[in-house]
Amino acid sequence: MIIALDGYDVKLLAALQDNAALTNAELGSVINLSASQVSRRRQKLEDAGIIRRYKASLDPEALGLTVTAFVGVTLGAHSKENARKFRNMVTAMPEVQEAHTLTGDVDYMLKIVVPDLKTLSHIINDDLLPQEAVHHVRSSIAMETLKDDNLLPLNQGQVGV
Repeated sequence: MIIALDGYDVKLLAALQDNAALTNAELGSVINLSASQVSRRRQKLEDAGIIRRYKASLDPEALGLTVTAFVGVTLGAHSKENARKFRNMVTAMPEVQEAHTLTGDVDYMLKIVVPDLKTLSHIINDDLLPQEAVHHVRSSIAMETLKDDNLLPLNQGQVGV
């Protein structure tokens, strides 16, 4: 469901993306609305599914998760059942932070965060490659993360129309 967003909604979303722990009163100060108006708008955005959840941004390195890898997976046999099995496996793996289906030569791209290369090797060799439908796996290890803010570009496109 797409709902029309006004400038206050966009400001509210931007403030929440920056700090989801802000109270309605604090948000009101930021966007110049009362706490009750913020509460109503927030509820509307939650009900519409625009705000899916609130979460903390954790530092992976501080938690000992020092290896980020992007793993491309190509299936050998394409079927709904193979896709379902692969999807179920990947969504159950906490190390997989993101999983995307792609166009082109690679069917899936996974972002995997682990403590070390041994753990990454285990995931690739013991979890991904033994899957019957998996034909090819190619991994690239991130040397440095230049940007990881996960903020949607609210000032572009149809947002706020």
